[in-house]
Amino acid sequence: MQVSISDQVAVIVGGSSGIGRAAAMIFAREGARVVAAARREDRLHALREELAKENLDISVHCANACSATQMEQLVQSTLERFGNIDILLYATGTNTPARSMERLEPDVWNSIIETNLNGAFYVTHAVLPSMRAARCGYLIYLSSIAAMMPDLSGAAYQASKRGIFGLSHAIRLEEQQNGIRSSVICPGLVNTELLEQRPVKVDPEVLAKALRPEDVAELIVLLAKMPPRMVVPEIHLLPSLQ
Repeated sequence: MQVSISDQVAVIVGGSSGIGRAAAMIFAREGARVVAAARREDRLHALREELAKENLDISVHCANACSATQMEQLVQSTLERFGNIDILLYATGTNTPARSMERLEPDVWNSIIETNLNGAFYVTHAVLPSMRAARCGYLIYLSSIAAMMPDLSGAAYQASKRGIFGLSHAIRLEEQQNGIRSSVICPGLVNTELLEQRPVKVDPEVLAKALRPEDVAELIVLLAKMPPRMVVPEIHLLPSLQ
């Protein structure tokens, strides 16, 4: 039986675009109190305005996931406003066209690891104390099928996404006695802005068969609606026509 997420507090890091944005919209429509965080403040306000047309209100917070301080501030401001955080979704991710080892430079490697992996640790580290105190909480991380199956997404991207995979599983085992759950989702090809970072443009026929951000977002919300006695450790989500 699904549980209601109405009035639950959902913090979404990476809420300005792609899967994070789609998840913010669906969570809001389900009655959750959404805090969407991202670097691009204009995108966040555009999201808020779009939902306002449906008479839905969300909170937005401009923050860089690469900053431990800003992730701490995000969590603290949310707790000050709402008193608790029920759901954390980490949906931030990046890549580079110069992803092959022949072209990959140390500063670009560090940037990808910082965004895709370190940011997930920063916000998790900030939110866990309040979840432990509440004896409940759900952490949902977006990884990639590249964490499971080697591909041409690049060493930095694959390393960071495998790191997210390991982070989620470690937290699930360590924090289960505190009533905290975690899940990691590994999607295949999704039609988001991240595809613009590919060194070769995706063929339109392939793109037409790709997952949409809403597909993954609906799965995220479905996980959040599971009763506390249940947890799905990991999910692989692939386009059915590829």
